[in-house]
Amino acid sequence: MSVIDVSVVMPTHKREKEVVEAIQSVLRQQGVSVEVLVLDDTPEGTAREAVEGLKDERVRYLVNDPPSKGRPAVVRNHGATLARGRYLHFLDDDDMLAEGALHAMVSALDARPDAGVAVGWVVPFGDDADWLKDKSAYFEWAAQVGASTPNSAWTVAHILFRGTLYVNSACMVRREHFAPLGGFDASIPVYEDVDFYLRGIRAFGHVYVNRPILHYRTGRPSLMHNLGKDGTLVVQSNEMIHGKYRKTNGALEYRLMQAAMRVLPFEVARRLPLRLPNQGRAS
Repeated sequence: MSVIDVSVVMPTHKREKEVVEAIQSVLRQQGVSVEVLVLDDTPEGTAREAVEGLKDERVRYLVNDPPSKGRPAVVRNHGATLARGRYLHFLDDDDMLAEGALHAMVSALDARPDAGVAVGWVVPFGDDADWLKDKSAYFEWAAQVGASTPNSAWTVAHILFRGTLYVNSACMVRREHFAPLGGFDASIPVYEDVDFYLRGIRAFGHVYVNRPILHYRTGRPSLMHNLGKDGTLVVQSNEMIHGKYRKTNGALEYRLMQAAMRVLPFEVARRLPLRLPNQGRAS
């Protein structure tokens, strides 16, 4: 059996049109071998006809049984156990990969065996002009910060204390690191992807891919957007993410990074040679 470079794990829930567009964006990728694992999170399997209608042997369709009841972390973790690729990519069912995205990320990680995670640009699209303008400005800023912050330690500090720079589907992780990291934490109400890649970058380092990776759909409600409107869930999720970081890496490391981010402008801080202990393995 030939080596699979990337397993793309794609949970889906009643988005029959969008999921086909997402799958096709994977199948168009060149320079890498891929498999697509589509996990339908509806008990009736609403996407079966649309997905199987593609008739591509690289696509595997499964019904996620029992349904996760709106917890994508559970579905992603299930998909990861079925994956055979060297690398894992988790694509949301309403987004699409940019042309050449997977080859760029695989090449970056192949060239950096010391890095466990690759991240890149997000390019939003959608019909709501105001929402699109807002998201475009945010992701342009995030791309500039990400490209100018190759140090994984300062990237971790930024995510914790200044805000996340990435979204789930703009990242890739080595498959051998997924289990040691414990997968996605399904107990976190929202931003479980931020938690997972924060832990991945902290444990195994990252490489920044300075080019578009993901076309990110805006202007349509999603699970994350709907839950994100509930301030209580957002606060609860952030408290859980920060609490896990302190427990895993120590209160001293956490407080020192917090102090540095408060005292120093990030443009200054990121130039300092910050290194974190025990990087290269999951605690």
